[in-house]
Order: sequence, then structure tokens, then C-alpha cells
Amino acid sequence: MPADFHDGAHAAAPAKALPWYRHLYAQVLVAIVAGVLIGHYAPATGEALKPIGDGFIKLVKMIIAPVIFLTIVTGIAGMRDLKAVGRVAAKAFGYFLFFSTLALVVGMVVANVVRPGEGLNIDPASLDAGKVADYAAKAHDSTLTGFLLGIIPDTFLSAITGGNILQTLFVAILFGIGLALVGDRGERITQALEDISLAMFKVVAILMKAAPVGAFGAMAFTVGKYGVGTLANLAMLVGTFYFTSALFVIVVLGAVSWMAGFSIFRLIAYLKAELLLVLGTSSSESALPSLIEKMERAGCPKTIVGLVVPTGYSFNLDGTNIYMTLAALFIAQATNVHLSIEQQLLLLAVAMLSSKGAAGVTGAGFITLAATLSIVPSVPVAGMALILGVDRFMSECRSLTNFIGNAVATVVVSRWEGRLDHDALDAALHGRAPRVDQLPADAVPAE
Repeated sequence: MPADFHDGAHAAAPAKALPWYRHLYAQVLVAIVAGVLIGHYAPATGEALKPIGDGFIKLVKMIIAPVIFLTIVTGIAGMRDLKAVGRVAAKAFGYFLFFSTLALVVGMVVANVVRPGEGLNIDPASLDAGKVADYAAKAHDSTLTGFLLGIIPDTFLSAITGGNILQTLFVAILFGIGLALVGDRGERITQALEDISLAMFKVVAILMKAAPVGAFGAMAFTVGKYGVGTLANLAMLVGTFYFTSALFVIVVLGAVSWMAGFSIFRLIAYLKAELLLVLGTSSSESALPSLIEKMERAGCPKTIVGLVVPTGYSFNLDGTNIYMTLAALFIAQATNVHLSIEQQLLLLAVAMLSSKGAAGVTGAGFITLAATLSIVPSVPVAGMALILGVDRFMSECRSLTNFIGNAVATVVVSRWEGRLDHDALDAALHGRAPRVDQLPADAVPAE
């Protein structure tokens, strides 16, 4: 039977513990294993299951824009202090800029030390550039001007109906500020939106019951189409990327978490169901609504969660940034292209710009890499054909690292603002947060 969304957490009052198979994380884990087995032993069947995974991701994406809009509007309108909103945004972007740049540097340093592409001696002319033509074409459309104009929707409602995260964020901030400026006359609207928000999170809980099915279909397709055997040829690259991402999470984000007063490992355990869902679907977007709710329940104010999480999905992609510099240098090494320090610094500068605005959907990192290489002439874009076969497997690691990075950022910015509920955070990370089915119907996360 499906488990509640807030698996693994114990009620504040004594309650009978759920059997292991009722927990969402256990169900998703079993589904992932089953998907791998189906994809490996019956590849055709695995590929045919793709619509199941796609269907679940569409269900989640259907709810993302309304959740973001309601969370941000009610948070800002209830806050009233617009200077505080600007302060939170400034701190969040400062955090994003520093750590996303650090992730790019870490990927570059590891690539230079390990040199995963050395010795492959690939002739770029022998590669099938047609395989990456579509990605390169999408990359050429991703200009800075186009990105900035793309934040502004055609109409107020199209931002929400179109499902664009940044457009939704833009109109939500504007509407929230408008409600705050109206003052007491806007309280009825704010209260109505808060009631709708509660209902919307109930919808999220309902959709999450299908998470194991979605993870099963997505994983079966991935293994069935690409095969575990494709990893063998580029095992050095994949292994280096997974190692570097783990190093970044444990050492860098672990140090940040320690300085902020919590354990990165306990945070990962708290988000285990969501992380398994991200692993199964290869998309951090699939767990975005869950992350918003869980961070609120872990003591982070609604306003900060509403600002940090959605913007982090475009501007704080640690896993994608590690991948970009690591993959770019791998291609250069594999094709025997020597990059000087100056050329690598140029690559780093271009990646800092092109990585901003990458969506949290499957394959976005590959398109962003194409955008970077198309600007840096030293590394052949055709070399991306080398990693096309294993990119899907690296996409899972990118998404996991991005997800953890945004969770850490939310707690850290909340602490910087002095608005983090340390008792709620401690209770959540130690498994004492109440499950949603054990809360009163009108309960809302504490701010």
C-alpha cells in the first residue's frame, strides 16, 4: 500500500510504527530495483514502460507552479516587511553565486588531477556530430538576453499555466508585494490563498502515492534503453563524477551544514524518500513540491522556502556545475586538446554564465554543456557524442547533488536571517516531526 509522503517521521504523540513496506522510501527503493531488473533482463519491456515514468513527472510538474505561486504569495503577503524580502533574496543569490562557482572549480580541479579522458585518443572528425546536433541547436537559443526576457511571461496567468518556474516566481513575487502593500484590505485574499495552499499540499500528498510506480517506469526505461553495459566504456568518467559529487556533498556542503548547526547526513536521511524519487526519475523537479513542504516542517519560514527553493532550481545547481567543467575537460583530454590555464579560466567564466537558468529537468545539464562548448572554441562540441550514452546515468547524480544543495541552502539562508526554528529542525532531523496524517486538518508549518 502507498505510504504517506512524510515517511520515516514519528508522531509527537505515541503511535504504532508503520511496517517497513508502508514507508515511501522503501516502496521507491523496491520500485527502483525492480525497474533495473526489468530493464536489464527485458530491455524491450523496459523501454515500453517509459510512459509510466513520463506520466508521473507530468503529474508532479502539473502541481509545481501552483505550489510555488501560493507559497511565495502567502509568505510575502504575511511578512509585510518588504525590505526583509529583498534581504533574503540578496543573501540567497550571494550563496548561490559562491557555491555554484565553487562547484565549477571543484569539477575542474578533479578533472585536472584524475584526468579521466587521458589515453582515449579520440579523433573528433570520427565522431557522429549529428547525435548532438539537437542539443547544440537548443544551446544556441539560450542567450543571456533571451534568458532574461524569458523570465517575463506573456500574461500573468500564462506564467502559471505554462509551468515555467522562473516566470511563476516572478509573478508570485510581484503579486505578493502587491498584497503586502494593500495592507489589511488584502488579509481576506491572503487567508483564502493560504486555505487553497493547504488543499494543494493535500493534492501533492495524493500524487506522491504514485511515486513508486513513476520511479519504476523511469528506471526500467533508462536501463532498458541505455543498458548498464554502456557504463563500462566510460567508467572512469562516470566514477570520477560520482566521486566528485559525493566529495562536494560530504566535504563542502557537510562543512556548511556543520557551521550552520546541523548534520548533512541527518538532512539526507530526513529527505531519503525524496532523494530516492529523484534517483528513480533522474529529475530533481519531481520532488520540488515535497522539498518545499518538508523544509517548512523542518523550521524554515515559508517566505524563505518560497524564495530559495524555486530560484535554487535555476541558480544553485551544484551537481550540474561539477558535471560541466568535469565533462568539458574530459572531452578535451579524450580528443587530445590541450587547454592552457587561460583557456580553462575562460571555460570557467563561460560556464558561470551558461549554468544559470538550467532547469531541474532531465537532460538540461547536457544542453547547458553544449551551450558552454559552443562558446569556447578550443573544445570540440562534437566530442559530446562521447558522453551521450552515459549522460542519463550521470543525470541522476546531477539531480541528487542539486537537490541536496538546495535543501542546505534553504536552512543556511533561514539561519542567516535569524528565523530558523532550531527546535523544529532538530525534531525533523531526529525523526520526531509529526506525519501529515497525524496533524489537525488546519495545521500549517510553523514559521
